[in-house]
Amino acid sequence: MAQPSSPQEKVKHSPSRSHLFTSNRTAALRRRWSTATALHPSAGISPATAGDGRGAAPVRALSLRSMVGLVALSLDTVATKDEFVRLCATGRLRDALRRPFRGVLWSDAARLFSHLFRACRALRPLRQLHAFAATSGAATDRFTANHLMLAYADLGDLTAARELFERIPRRNVMSWNILFGGYIKNGDLGGARKLFDEMPERNVATWNAMVAGLTNLGFDEESLGFFLDMRREGMHPDEFGLGSVFRCCAGLRDVVTGRQVHAYVVRSGLDRDMCVGSSLAHMYMRCGCLQEGEAVLRMLPSLSIVSCNTIIAGRTQNGDSEGALEYFCMMRSVGVAADVVTFVSAISSCSDLAALAQGQQIHGQVMKAGVDKVVPVMTCLVHMYSRCGCLGDSERVFFGYCGSDTFLLSAMISAYGFHGHGQKAIELFKQMMNGGAEPSDVTFLALLYACSHSGLKEEGMDCFELMTKTYGMQPSVKHYTCVVDLLGRSGCLDEAEALILSMPLTPDGVIWKTLLSACKTQKNFDMAERIAKRVIELDPHDSASYVLLSNIRATSRRWGDVSEVRKAMRDNNVRKEPGVSWVELKGHIHQFCTGDESHPRQKEIDECLEEMMAKIRQCGYSPDMSMVLHDMEDEEKEVSLSHHSEKLAIAFAFLSLPEGVPIRVMKNLRVCDDCHLAIKLMSQVTGREIVVRDVSRFHHFKDGRCSCRDYW
Repeated sequence: MAQPSSPQEKVKHSPSRSHLFTSNRTAALRRRWSTATALHPSAGISPATAGDGRGAAPVRALSLRSMVGLVALSLDTVATKDEFVRLCATGRLRDALRRPFRGVLWSDAARLFSHLFRACRALRPLRQLHAFAATSGAATDRFTANHLMLAYADLGDLTAARELFERIPRRNVMSWNILFGGYIKNGDLGGARKLFDEMPERNVATWNAMVAGLTNLGFDEESLGFFLDMRREGMHPDEFGLGSVFRCCAGLRDVVTGRQVHAYVVRSGLDRDMCVGSSLAHMYMRCGCLQEGEAVLRMLPSLSIVSCNTIIAGRTQNGDSEGALEYFCMMRSVGVAADVVTFVSAISSCSDLAALAQGQQIHGQVMKAGVDKVVPVMTCLVHMYSRCGCLGDSERVFFGYCGSDTFLLSAMISAYGFHGHGQKAIELFKQMMNGGAEPSDVTFLALLYACSHSGLKEEGMDCFELMTKTYGMQPSVKHYTCVVDLLGRSGCLDEAEALILSMPLTPDGVIWKTLLSACKTQKNFDMAERIAKRVIELDPHDSASYVLLSNIRATSRRWGDVSEVRKAMRDNNVRKEPGVSWVELKGHIHQFCTGDESHPRQKEIDECLEEMMAKIRQCGYSPDMSMVLHDMEDEEKEVSLSHHSEKLAIAFAFLSLPEGVPIRVMKNLRVCDDCHLAIKLMSQVTGREIVVRDVSRFHHFKDGRCSCRDYW
């Protein structure tokens, strides 16, 4: 090779000072890395294993250039450095280590390590990086040690985090807060409280972490107590802390304290902060103060997806499903893109209203947004289609999911149960368990419900035994209520009562009311009288108990005793919940109340209803007068029965829907015996399929028969 002929050429061909520096640094790092891998045989990071938790040996060792990149990472541009930081922030350690960065030396090793620690999503690569940081001398830096401790705490290794903490020579408040936050995040409240008391200095972040941690773990009262202590210490909570306090008040339904904190927020000038405002509005809505919550959101400087979600969810939770859907449409019209939370709330509103057309439209938007395979959205779609009477659509959504999810499974089992397909629910449960799915208490609740509404007593009792003995789950009162319903529907009233008296939980009014309903079905009036007294003592303001007792006495034509029940209702200021039925037509909800004559097409509805009642009388229909709780003439009783809300809704649907389209009616109460018989005959004389959803299940009426087989 030709030699340089001049001093200038020698300078030109000689290595630069920076190149010499990098070469020397490379040699030193090679020696340190050799030491690290000798001390820690598993410490050889490779791009093939970085970022996962596999315990197998690395596929190939990291190249020298990549290892130099750990401390002497060189970058072409600021943009390249930003790319590295972005990869680490998103947990893509493997991709970050693969990048062939060249150019300028990364001067801040501590900051480099902080990014790499942040990228670790498993303990194995973190321990490998820890070993290299220790042997390279970077771990002695407090900044590096703090970030390493944070990474261990985030991955749940509190032992390693504590050991690091003990070795930090000059701990600062950040060191204490990181370990403290690790205890909170991992649910160790005892350790967190002990460390909290030992802290030589606490700042706002310390108090915020304690308040937020307690709130997240469901200790709302304790969280509120810490917030008050924080104020007594003279600390001023920031946006993060105030958001936690409002969530705490929402959990306690403590609107009084919430208003006091709201006043503090206004004085602090944070009432227009988006995060604080959204949390405050959520608190008001969870406490039932819908107007106050929406007023807070209207004061915010801009409309965000968070504020929109708060309003939609708040309206749904407070029973204003129509208002929730209206706001959803408004939000879309002004260009705010819906996210998963928005879709879940909107679909839930469609479920409540049985608004099938709107639900289908939202399903289309879900698919367009690419979130149709997100489990919470799929679960809501299964529920929505089921509540709208479209079990086939529920099945299509459910079986379109390739994985196995307990919540989705529970939703489909519940859908089968709601439509009276108990055997299908059991088969699906067995199929999913064979596939390795783990049932939850919600799964068993749905399964017991399906068995009770399909008359599958033996299968239901087997499921209850499977839950308690095989899976070792402690049943809740709701589980026991399903079993009581199962036994009561099967005629085992004494066994059902014995179960209530022997269960380890305190029975509530609902479980006794379930037994009372079974007494009515089985016509055991003596037991019904005894159980009714117990139910009314437990909840003297629940109208359903009085109505059940009135029905039982009316069946025996004991009109004097019925009057006593009505007097007791007046004395206790109890009003019977009115029967309401509704039908969706072209995206609009048409609502009907028993005896109501305010509909614009009322005259046509009455004529249609009278014509249908005449036809079903010819098929043997005879009104069940025991369904009328007043002692009146039979002719008046018949008129009263013919104007029950579901009959009015069906007549309107006959007038409005084209031939061949199934009629879908929703009702807020249980369908009475008389209406059930009448609708069966209506389906026979008109040749139309009629689907009715009442408070407990679906009834598919076709050709004079009901899917419930008169078992509801």
